[in-house]
Amino acid sequence: MTTSQIAIVDDDESTRRNCKRLIESFGMRAAGFESAESYLPRHLHEMQCLVVDMKMPDMDGFEIQSHLAAAGYNVPADFVSVCGDESCGSESQAGVLAFLGKPFSERQSEESSRSASGDESKLPKLISIVDDDESIRRTTKLLVESLGFRAAVFESAEQILKSEGLDRTSCLIVDVQMPGMDGLQLQSQLAAMGRSIPIIFITAYDSKETRRRAIQAGAVAFLGKPFTDEQLLETIQLALKIDKGGTNTM
Repeated sequence: MTTSQIAIVDDDESTRRNCKRLIESFGMRAAGFESAESYLPRHLHEMQCLVVDMKMPDMDGFEIQSHLAAAGYNVPADFVSVCGDESCGSESQAGVLAFLGKPFSERQSEESSRSASGDESKLPKLISIVDDDESIRRTTKLLVESLGFRAAVFESAEQILKSEGLDRTSCLIVDVQMPGMDGLQLQSQLAAMGRSIPIIFITAYDSKETRRRAIQAGAVAFLGKPFTDEQLLETIQLALKIDKGGTNTM
């Protein structure tokens, strides 16, 4: 079986060198490029995924992504940057698989590289968090990762429905009340699409009727905010064991 070839596009030589060495330590092949111009167009057919710096002279990460899309190339990409997390929203909406802030850990690099290359067999399960509250997304993501799982965050139901990450999601943690499509509507939409992804609902506004509707429709659990680490771990473990169409009454 041919190993994945990953292109690292970054104007910083030390970042290219260290990232290449790290990716090769995971058993993958990697090649470094100092600019978009040195990567495009000669190497498009050789690479299965990209690790791209967001901020570079001339053509930056966003422009590379747009160029590839316009040329009809669907190359999975991870963005890396020294920018803060506040700049992540537009990349995830544009279809980027992951956003890594520099410096990133070996675990983060391996997870994003394997995910982008389609080799997720050795990775922890992916838990996707859908909540319009940025602080809840951030703290829940940290909690899920501390429990040994991977985590992806989405600020709306509409955003995750458009995301490629939906196909890799093993469990959803969803806020009940959100602007636009709410949690129960997302649950109904997924059912209509034939997606049997276990759902854990979280809410600050618990009601017996909403809980009843969610559980009746197949939700694994219904947790009131704030919830404990133990509650979340227990419900995630339950969600990952449930067969398609299984229900619970927590």
